[in-house]
Amino acid sequence: MAKKLTKFDGDFKESHNLIRIMKPKISCVTDKGLRRESNQDSFLVNQDLGLYIVADGMGGHQGGEVASALAVKTIEEVIERNRNSLTDPKRILKEAYQEASRRIYDLATTQQTELLGMGTTMVLAYVVGPTIFIANVGDSRCYLFSEKQIWQITEDHSLINEQIRGLGLTMDQAKAMVGRNVITRSVGYERQVEPDVFEREIVEGESYLLCSDGLTSLVSDREINEIFLNGEREKISDLCVEEALNKGGDDNVTVMLINFGD
Repeated sequence: MAKKLTKFDGDFKESHNLIRIMKPKISCVTDKGLRRESNQDSFLVNQDLGLYIVADGMGGHQGGEVASALAVKTIEEVIERNRNSLTDPKRILKEAYQEASRRIYDLATTQQTELLGMGTTMVLAYVVGPTIFIANVGDSRCYLFSEKQIWQITEDHSLINEQIRGLGLTMDQAKAMVGRNVITRSVGYERQVEPDVFEREIVEGESYLLCSDGLTSLVSDREINEIFLNGEREKISDLCVEEALNKGGDDNVTVMLINFGD
């Protein structure tokens, strides 16, 4: 089930009964920030499934919490339902996002209309044997840390990113435009959604960082990279959240680290 814990630390044992994989160490920290009354982020660490999720809810205090929790719960259920027939993990992940979007949309439009318009961004990592799959919708991100440098794997589904790509604006120019914080794709705001899904072979020694935009809206990629270079790996999640709070903490922030080896 989706959990709203403040912190998780643990070792990944096995992803599937028949496939033994590398054992990443997992750490996750979430904080409501300094200006929010509640935490609308949800996250999941399912060691048995090899499934790790960060979701950032939108749609008001109650709506955001409901949307992110329901999205995470749905993904976990779909992966569990298909764990013995994983011939196409990418397809399963896309179906999981679709089902999550339908559930959230239908709940808001037919049962709890006071939640109309709620949705959530969501990024996940799914380990299947020697392969890691990354999926995302919205502006929650996944970074890879390899060869002493971070790489943003996911692409933000946001107005500011479209302005940068489509209009050729610089980051500073895009930040000055009206509506820069608008999300252009989310889970549950509409009944249908299409996630981006990436696939990569697991390499020992590399790390993956999943986070909500409560981190990246305040802490730059360069600063995140510096945290990786100078901090102990098991403390990266804590250090990232601490830096976001030091810079104002104006949003909920969740950071999860998946570390494959030393």
